[in-house]
Amino acid sequence: MTTTRLPAADIARPAHRDPNVLRWLGAYASSAIGDNVYYIALSWAAVRAGTPAQAGLVMSLSAVPRALLMLGGGVIADRFGPRRVVIGSDAVRCAAVLAVALLLFAADPGLWPLTLLALLFGAVDAVFMPAVGALPARITRRDQLARVQGMRGLVVKLAHVVGAPLGGLGVALGGAATAFGIAGLLIAVSVPLLVSVRVGELPPNDRDTRPGARQDLRAGLRYIRRHRVLGPLVLVVALGDLGFVGPLNVGLTLLADRRGWGASGVGWVLAGFGIGAGAASLLLAVRGRIPRAGLVLSVSIVGGAGAITALAHVPSVPAAVAAAVAIGLLAGLSGALCGALLQTESDPAYLGRVTAVSSLVSLGVAPLTMPLVGAAIGVWGTGPVFTACAAVCAMAGVVGLGSSAVRRAEL
Repeated sequence: MTTTRLPAADIARPAHRDPNVLRWLGAYASSAIGDNVYYIALSWAAVRAGTPAQAGLVMSLSAVPRALLMLGGGVIADRFGPRRVVIGSDAVRCAAVLAVALLLFAADPGLWPLTLLALLFGAVDAVFMPAVGALPARITRRDQLARVQGMRGLVVKLAHVVGAPLGGLGVALGGAATAFGIAGLLIAVSVPLLVSVRVGELPPNDRDTRPGARQDLRAGLRYIRRHRVLGPLVLVVALGDLGFVGPLNVGLTLLADRRGWGASGVGWVLAGFGIGAGAASLLLAVRGRIPRAGLVLSVSIVGGAGAITALAHVPSVPAAVAAAVAIGLLAGLSGALCGALLQTESDPAYLGRVTAVSSLVSLGVAPLTMPLVGAAIGVWGTGPVFTACAAVCAMAGVVGLGSSAVRRAEL
């Protein structure tokens, strides 16, 4: 599959008016909604086929191959091209989900096909996610990357809003098999859209000619370590995710339980977070550029850390919702700016590996901290643990502010 040089007309358009970008965004939306339906189907099927402990194990299995294979996935994305990898990944996921749907329609096979599907999804995600991160820089101008990140953030929120109810509807109408079928068809829609997306060529001196994958990986890690912006920026991303994931997942549920807010309280707080994150994505999608991006993202991380600390000490649900809106707004802004800066600063030939390294902590390591955060809250309570996690988050902002290259980075 060869890449094609983007026409001048497409290069001149802003991202939100570029048909090429919109085709990619449509493909991403369809795939993301399918993913959300898939997780609803998988959780329901696992609960019906096994014990709660077995269902939890099946749901967590995807993280293992994702963590182990993510760096290799970045090498694959750079070596074969992100468009080709994304198309292949969606095709494999579609075929696997539809196969399990047919199997569940025909029989009651138990947990083993769900286990295999979860492992396969994790392995494919390890290749898919670096390629998705590398693709925007190949379909639009660098000055449009912040806008693309904002548009992508809006699609992610849309996928959560649409995917979960759609998955529940599928389960209600025909059980997990029907929900899996819906997920597979949604993922299938993304494939022809991706095939129609045009991708810019790499300059001849940027094309990867090294003989081995191990050398590719070492070269990518060396490139990040020596880069004046990417090195500290990857550390910013890692610290931010390590401090953010625990409190906003298991910590929030435990906080609501201890305050007597109930499940509805958790729902309102999560809604507040979604509103804040959606507003940040909309801001970037509309403006397209944030001046002094490195400084803004560093300050936003520090502010978000303060809002996480406040969340653990607010007395009521309305106050918690207000804190969650602030967290969503600041975390959404800093996250989108980090993603845009990673793509702006990276050589296109290394983008898959850069995305893989930056995603490894958030998708592979940070989820493993959730049991530790839960155990720590059981011993010390929500206030001290939220404050400690917020301090880790704040360290990310301090690293960004302390690095003159990050602080002065522009989109």
